[in-house]
Amino acid sequence: MDSIRIFKHYVRIPFILLGIGEFIIMCLSISASANIIFTFYHHEHYQFFEYFSSTLISALLYALVMSLSMISIGLYQARLREGILGFLLRLSAALFLGTVALSLIFYIFPSLFVGRGVLLVAELISFIGIALIRNIIYFSGSSIFKKRILVLGAGERAASITELRRKSDQVGFTIVGFIHVRGEKNVVDSEKVIHINTSLLDLCANQDIDEIVIAINDRRKTLPMTELLDCKMSGVDIVDVLQFFERETSKIKLDHLHPSYLLYSDGFQQGIARQNIKRFFDVTISGLFLLVTWPIMAITAGFIILESGFGQPILYRQVRVGEDGKPFQVLKFRSMRTDAEKDGKAQWAVKNDSRITKVGSFIRKVRIDELPQIFNVFKGDMSFVGPRPERPEFVGELSDKIPYFSERHRIKPGITGWAQLSYPYGSSERDSLEKLQYDLYYVKNHSLFLDFLILLQTVEVVLFSRGAR
Repeated sequence: MDSIRIFKHYVRIPFILLGIGEFIIMCLSISASANIIFTFYHHEHYQFFEYFSSTLISALLYALVMSLSMISIGLYQARLREGILGFLLRLSAALFLGTVALSLIFYIFPSLFVGRGVLLVAELISFIGIALIRNIIYFSGSSIFKKRILVLGAGERAASITELRRKSDQVGFTIVGFIHVRGEKNVVDSEKVIHINTSLLDLCANQDIDEIVIAINDRRKTLPMTELLDCKMSGVDIVDVLQFFERETSKIKLDHLHPSYLLYSDGFQQGIARQNIKRFFDVTISGLFLLVTWPIMAITAGFIILESGFGQPILYRQVRVGEDGKPFQVLKFRSMRTDAEKDGKAQWAVKNDSRITKVGSFIRKVRIDELPQIFNVFKGDMSFVGPRPERPEFVGELSDKIPYFSERHRIKPGITGWAQLSYPYGSSERDSLEKLQYDLYYVKNHSLFLDFLILLQTVEVVLFSRGAR
């Protein structure tokens, strides 16, 4: 049991089942809380399901808001690596964020309010219940939801799978072994190499294999088509190593990429209807963000004036490369000194950059400096979600050195994006290569569903200041 595709984005089934289970716990916690409150404080007894049915809408609303808060804090992502303490801190932050959102909803719709005491105890029950489930299923390393993988090949391509060493990277699968292929030099650990003395189908049956990953260096000469077809027709999934990495890491591995994969795989779809829907989404979300953030933008402008003095620019305009390689001027709050590039040469931002002002250091960490780009979205130069726009100087240099780099310009750049969520701030060619793999995944699979997930998870980036410089 591994992943399913929802609007072309891979979503892991274990997290879907986990989310459903925790959603049910949060729904039931409202009734459990009411029983506790009214029994011990008001000496009134309510039947559990009687109270639940009378407050079903409020219970569903509570569970929905808390679930969205957990998504936004990153609790349904495979890259959660802080351990049990980090998980508990994130869960606490998610419940607090959900409480703030619920308070606003209850203020607007008071008929849905369930009472402060009921809400507080329900959150405590939710916290305990979710923590117990995660500790038992996720942090215990349970293999209940893991797909058993057999890798065909033991060479360099197959060895790249072993780079996924962390338990969080392998949350969806277990590698049973690597099959030696005649004529191919083994690179993986010899203890994991399997030398077949029976048919491939029998091996899959004996080892209870769910999927075979094709990771042979030269598929033209050594691919056992007949045996693979037998396995396929017997219910064993067959996937290419590129498709495997795309599913498990949500990025397209450039070191394995060949043009035929881009040519024959699904995705990279464009069209007038899709563009119009995305444009409506961009304008709507940007309008809502502007309504919420304009006081923050006004305060930020004031602090920039106080630090730099009157007459100094508040906004920073910089040429970036947009859709189809067309240049445009991106707007940002100025976070560096006005002489940051006095020699006229473009420079990467680095950690503890001396050119950054005191106000700039703060607004970069919480991403406030990006807010003026809302007006770039209104103008149509950018989308709210998409690959980050790069400077022409860097684009020309990186396009010459990194294959497929120009493909990220097939769609409009964005204020936030999949690469920003998945990889830290890029300040080198290597970082750009890593981020390109996530950008290509987004360009290939972008949809409103993926945009919505990215928007929710951007909250985590802002709250935890991940990747900011």
